[in-house]
Amino acid sequence: MSPPAQAAPATVSPEELFSVVCGAASQNPAEVQASTTRLKELLDVPGAYDLLQEIAATKTVALPVRQQAIIQFKNAATGHWRSRKLFPPEHKARIRERCLSFLDETDDIISECNALVVAKIARQDYPVSWPGLIQHLIGAINTSIEGRYSGSTPNATLVLRRSLELLNAVLKEYAAYKMLTGVKTMGQLVQDLRLPLQAHYARLSSSLPSLTPASLSQVNTVEDLLLAHLTFKCLSRLTFWAYHRYTCCNDFKDLEAWVNEVFQNSAVQLQAVSELRINLVSALGTVPSDPVSQRALDLLTRHVRVFGKLFRRMQRDATAHFVTLPMCGDLVLYYWSKVVQATTGPPEQIADSSLVTFPVRFLVQGMALFRDSLAQWAPKKKDGSQNDRVLSKEFVEDAVKILVTRFIPLNPSDLEGWMEDPEEWVNAEEKENDQWEYELRPCAERVLMTLASQYPQYVRPLIELTFNQVVGQSSMDLPAIIQKEALYCAVGRCAIRLKESIPFEQWLDTTLIAEAQVTNHDYAIVKRRIAWLLGKLVSDECLAANNPKLWQVLVHLLQDQGPGSDAVVRLTAAIAIRECVDSLKFDADVFAPFLPAVVSSLVQLTAEADTLESKRRITDSLNTVIERAEARIVPLMGMVAEPIPQLWTAAAEDWLFKACLLGTVTKLVESAKEHANSLSALVVPLVRECFNSPAQMHLDEDAFVLWQSALRNTTTIDGVNGAPGLIDLVPLIIQQLSSNLDVLGTIVHIIESYFLLDAPRILQLHALDMLRAFNGAINQATNVNIKQMTSALCLLFQIAPPGLWGEALHVSGLFATIVKGLEEDKLPTMVLTEYVYVLARIAIADRQIFLQLVSATAAAQSMKEELVWEPILNQWWNRFDNMSEPRLRKLTAMGIANLVSTGRPEVLDRLATEICNLWIDVFGEIKEAQSTAGNDPSLTLYWDKPFEEVYTDAEGTPEYERRKAVFENDPVRTTPLAGFIGARLREAEGACGGGAELQSRYLAKAEPLLLKQIWDALNGTLP
Repeated sequence: MSPPAQAAPATVSPEELFSVVCGAASQNPAEVQASTTRLKELLDVPGAYDLLQEIAATKTVALPVRQQAIIQFKNAATGHWRSRKLFPPEHKARIRERCLSFLDETDDIISECNALVVAKIARQDYPVSWPGLIQHLIGAINTSIEGRYSGSTPNATLVLRRSLELLNAVLKEYAAYKMLTGVKTMGQLVQDLRLPLQAHYARLSSSLPSLTPASLSQVNTVEDLLLAHLTFKCLSRLTFWAYHRYTCCNDFKDLEAWVNEVFQNSAVQLQAVSELRINLVSALGTVPSDPVSQRALDLLTRHVRVFGKLFRRMQRDATAHFVTLPMCGDLVLYYWSKVVQATTGPPEQIADSSLVTFPVRFLVQGMALFRDSLAQWAPKKKDGSQNDRVLSKEFVEDAVKILVTRFIPLNPSDLEGWMEDPEEWVNAEEKENDQWEYELRPCAERVLMTLASQYPQYVRPLIELTFNQVVGQSSMDLPAIIQKEALYCAVGRCAIRLKESIPFEQWLDTTLIAEAQVTNHDYAIVKRRIAWLLGKLVSDECLAANNPKLWQVLVHLLQDQGPGSDAVVRLTAAIAIRECVDSLKFDADVFAPFLPAVVSSLVQLTAEADTLESKRRITDSLNTVIERAEARIVPLMGMVAEPIPQLWTAAAEDWLFKACLLGTVTKLVESAKEHANSLSALVVPLVRECFNSPAQMHLDEDAFVLWQSALRNTTTIDGVNGAPGLIDLVPLIIQQLSSNLDVLGTIVHIIESYFLLDAPRILQLHALDMLRAFNGAINQATNVNIKQMTSALCLLFQIAPPGLWGEALHVSGLFATIVKGLEEDKLPTMVLTEYVYVLARIAIADRQIFLQLVSATAAAQSMKEELVWEPILNQWWNRFDNMSEPRLRKLTAMGIANLVSTGRPEVLDRLATEICNLWIDVFGEIKEAQSTAGNDPSLTLYWDKPFEEVYTDAEGTPEYERRKAVFENDPVRTTPLAGFIGARLREAEGACGGGAELQSRYLAKAEPLLLKQIWDALNGTLP
């Protein structure tokens, strides 16, 4: 019989692929969707990517189709490049070769996509599988430069531009490579490319000094600028990589001299190009209207900025080394001189535009470089010695004045944003810590803070003098208000340095209280800053949050709806209140009189806020207030809880805000503690909703926290006045136990909380479902989770009547699962030991139920009972040495004693050997004594640990006390072991027909010495 013929491999029809790409590029949505779906299917067939790139490279094809082809290729090909099925070696070779055919591509989209493709492929294939890539690009660059200047090659400029863009993409990819092979390859690229690129940049940038306002409108100027810019980008990548390697990684030290040379040349070039640009813009007078001039000016601006990017990257990477680079000090001071120069002209010359004299991003670069370099000019070095190179007092004072008078004050665009969208304006201000390197005003504030840190002897007296001049003025014109706001900002930013100079409490008493009451419309600017300032002073510990006047001002600013206030003031006050309440020196008793007003206003402000981000910020403040107020919040619980359902519904799918609302209810429950019973009417529906789709994906963690807090702090699982109660959530936690293995530990803790509250009630309603869920989970859980579940079961069997769980333990299959685990002996030792603890708890709780469970298990599996007893008793002895805690060893000893008392021959057969040895081990290990006082029957446990050491969670909650009571009433702690075992042995004698029968049948084979030790222990004479 001949073997079956193999199916021919699937192939792609070029005509179909072309048709599908055309459809994906069409304007018909239905056709686009159908074509996109089919294209995904075709791309799983070998050869599809090769054909797709060929479509993109065919210049006779319509441009939208080519663009669609290259975009699809870029999105999918690089992720599957290693697949030999989709990319056989001959296809890869064709694709790599075709990538370099795009060097004369006129379309920017196609070229950009191709550059990304080349970079990703090069990362995997260069230099092994694509050894000629870089040489090809350098050859194209060299030829194009010569052709451009000689005029012999018509498309030289285009090829040069595309080659530089490709090279830049490849260098960017390899510069990020951390593996040693990639580092080695990048090091070779630096060696091969650094000098040619330096020479090319010198040649391409040689035309820059001759730029004039008239030449900006020439296309040739745009080309010169773009090519010089691209060349320097490549050069800067090489420079920074080499700098990083020898400063941070201690290798490639031979490149240090070259990096120093490039840095020095770049510092000189930056100053020349920057001055050229400033002079050009000043000569133009107005923004040029023709697009060529705008493009030229934009490129020139970007070229200036790329130098700053290189300097900032080097500075952030190794600040200490940066300041030692040649001409670094001169470079930084040049940048600062431009910041100063920017303040000498009209405000319009500073804007976030590439066409003005001083673009914001250029000034921010200069400020950031200046700020992070200030340490090199500090009066004292880190080693405490005097520094020879310091900034003069005049320089520092002038810098502070410029910052406070020109850059820190709110400008017209700030005020316009404030008026147009107050909430978004506040949200943007609150994010300034992340944005300071990109925005002028926050950056200026950071420079001021650093100056105050490095030169306190100059900055402190200057701010103090200005403060004393301005603080008493009551001018209400807008310029004066804006300048006062800037001064208050400066004081807040430098507060730690001004502690000894400005009496903050006196300022609050004499000035800020009065200013918070001003009704001038423009004075909202100062009021907003006062709210921010108070929060800052308290968080910096310059003002203690135990001053009633502090709360008086903040509460007024939070509540004020009259003239001279607005949403920005109120929202800032809400944020400041959180900072003050969350401070170390917060005094809740001082705050208590203001608590109702604060809570009421925050709740109202949450409802009034338009954006969910603002609602989140206000809710964060409310949550902090509730947490710090503790039980004082109880009278206000209704006020906080009432609007939450409406806010919850309105939030729809803003999961972050919903998480904040869950946090609010959690804080409310935790603060109210036993007074929180009525909140179950709110908690139950919220928790239920959190486990519906799609909310569960986003909110389950916060919901579990709320659920746990509610259980720990309540005193009942029933609802109040007919409202839903926590008992209504028991089916949900059972369902979670069955299905949600990811957070099993959290689920088990919640179930334990239910057991502690009312285990009998839980079992009456859900015993079988609960134990079935435990059985399902225990078969799939990790060892740690199994330990948590066995602990929960031990707790249940200790505190709940056995009649409520005995039958369910069998019907659920949980007892059989434990026996099977012990029998197979394949589970980890820790799990087997935990299983023995569970069986010991069952035996202590009710030995007859234990016997019934063994009998029912044997019957269900059609086996003899002794075959069920055997693994139980084997593991009881085998696992004993794995039990480390005296409490648990005693638990095991008491459990086996109860089984001995039943008279079961399977147990008594081991009495003379394993069981007696186990008992004597425990007797020898633990010491305990019954109190001799007649009215004090307590047991002194020398082996015991106090509850505070055993359990540290939930301290201060009602559950903590419930757990403590369970711990202290545990029979293992309250029952003397010797008396217990003696009583069980007497019961065993009765079950066997008398002491003589027990002796002859079961104890006769015991070692005499072992028996003597047992009797000595039982009589209290064991040494």
